Amino acid sequence: MFSLPRIALALLALASLPAQANWHLDGESSRLSFITSKNGNVSEVHRFLVLHGKVDRKGAAELQIEMDSVSSGIPLRDERMRNDLFEVAKYPDATIQAQIDLRPINDLANGAQVELRLPVTVNLHGKTHSYNAQLLATRLDERRFQVVTLEPLVLSADHFDLLPGLKTLQKLAGLQSINLSVPVGAVLIFTAR
Repeated sequence: MFSLPRIALALLALASLPAQANWHLDGESSRLSFITSKNGNVSEVHRFLVLHGKVDRKGAAELQIEMDSVSSGIPLRDERMRNDLFEVAKYPDATIQAQIDLRPINDLANGAQVELRLPVTVNLHGKTHSYNAQLLATRLDERRFQVVTLEPLVLSADHFDLLPGLKTLQKLAGLQSINLSVPVGAVLIFTAR
């Protein structure tokens, strides 16, 4: 026979599950995009189609980007970015890592938001660089939260030894210039498991 205290304890255990769970990225619902500028006044938006990520119980967050999933809408340009810029045969993935205090997120009511300012480490093309990120976390429901960039991270090609690849792309495309600064924005959905 069930007693009320046992049922109450079981319900409390279920209610606290997301706070104790690992959070896994919903790659289908998430987006990581970046903007390139060329010839001084032409800007274009690109994205990566394959993302993986998780936030563990201690708040260690990692986003993994499959670099060969770059998508600009132009197959030849995608191929050139894969081979000549990102060198995916040698550097197939990039990662973004951060340490997040999960308490403010776990304490949010559904639909509520909290701003997060934290350092993130980007590992791209065999090089690592740290940035300060301004993010907005929204609790979608008991099992999901969303993190978006309030301001894009502005990555510099020279921090990641991408200048030779950019020069190759510039020559292949017959461009006068390619901007070395690249704004990156994200919308990431995490689900508790």
